Amino acid sequence: MASVADTEIRELICKWEQAVRDEDLAGIQEHHAKDLLMFDVPPPFLSRGLDAYIETWKIFYPSQAKPITFYFEQIEVTEGDEIAFATAIGTCGYIEHGERTDLKFRLTMGFQKREGQWLIVHEHHSIPAEC
Repeated sequence: MASVADTEIRELICKWEQAVRDEDLAGIQEHHAKDLLMFDVPPPFLSRGLDAYIETWKIFYPSQAKPITFYFEQIEVTEGDEIAFATAIGTCGYIEHGERTDLKFRLTMGFQKREGQWLIVHEHHSIPAEC
């Protein structure tokens, strides 16, 4: 049986996923810490703070195929009392050379419990390097 923390974190990820599909910027940032650090695939590769984080979504949306595809599989959560992390395999659909392309990417999120609530303090998206 899943722990309370595991369930809360999975629900938080699910709400974030839906907010991205709905292009809901307020929902996207809802459970993120103000001092969030994100490493992303497209530039900027490093964003610090909620304002910088939201700017990356404004860059993201124009390149996305509609309707927005954004979901996660193989979510794994590891939690302690005040710190947790989750990993997952994500899929999003974007437009490349006028065609829809589905991109598989890796997600790692770091969480910290602040004032009794889990907040995302670190987000890292990556794709495999082509050798």
